[in-house]
Amino acid sequence: MRSEIPGHALHVIQRARLRSACFFGTEDRVAYLDWLEEYAARFACSVHAYVLMGNHVHLLLTPSCAGGVAALMGSLGERYAHYLCATRDHDGALWEDRCEALPVHVGRYLLACMRYIELNPVRARVVAQPGQYRWSSFRANALGRDDALLTPHAHYCALGRSSASRQAAYRALFPTRAAPAPSGI
Repeated sequence: MRSEIPGHALHVIQRARLRSACFFGTEDRVAYLDWLEEYAARFACSVHAYVLMGNHVHLLLTPSCAGGVAALMGSLGERYAHYLCATRDHDGALWEDRCEALPVHVGRYLLACMRYIELNPVRARVVAQPGQYRWSSFRANALGRDDALLTPHAHYCALGRSSASRQAAYRALFPTRAAPAPSGI
């Protein structure tokens, strides 16, 4: 993983090997998010946005200390892989060798990165609107749903003085036209 600078956000992408599935049911996603919250606290990383797709994960993280994101992702990846081995008889390596960790420059790009992460299920044609997808931070950031995992970034907070005004300004960053309805849902 690239060197981490405390206080600077990273867009982290963790992919399953060979584009295979890494989540097989609701309980898998719940376990992953629970452990993400645990390790984020342990390694002093703030989580600002996330999405859990079928074969990969996107996270927007800010470490408080150097090495925090690497420690978080290593511990989380290992624990989740052991969980799948025990509960789903998953055999072999689960994740690609390394996570991608791309620096996110503050300013409008941080909000664009959040939007990119939360629109992933729409681009993948899993849902027509981001609020329809349960496994992302969109419902918290845009609709005010409680999510103890998230720590709002200062640039998100600058969108408005109140929670409602921030959420409205954030929703305005998303396309209003619905995507074509996904087939089979």
